[in-house]
Amino acid sequence: MLIKKLNDCPEFVAGDGTQLRELLHPDKQPIDLRYSLAHAIVAAGQTSILHSLTTSEVYYILSGRGEMEIDSDRQIVEPGDAIYIPPHAKQRITNTENEPLVFICIVDPAWRQEDETVY
Repeated sequence: MLIKKLNDCPEFVAGDGTQLRELLHPDKQPIDLRYSLAHAIVAAGQTSILHSLTTSEVYYILSGRGEMEIDSDRQIVEPGDAIYIPPHAKQRITNTENEPLVFICIVDPAWRQEDETVY
């Protein structure tokens, strides 16, 4: 059984500028998993850097509110929202509140730096 504690995962700044903790990744744990799972935070009033992945991605909003931009579409997002981001879509998320915007990221197949373009 593999259980990862969020607080045991090192925090780092991702290529898009979000604070990230990688919970599960098939390259980092001895597990047979296609996707990667991470916990992300965008600080109050901040926006992630416009970027795209060659893979699909899903955000699941845990707390806070923001505005999600995927290509030319923008929509308000809030806790309980699941957002599908198709491969190659230019994306960013803005925290529109005075509290952290916290969400889970699932990338399938698993995230790799060479699959990400930051603009």
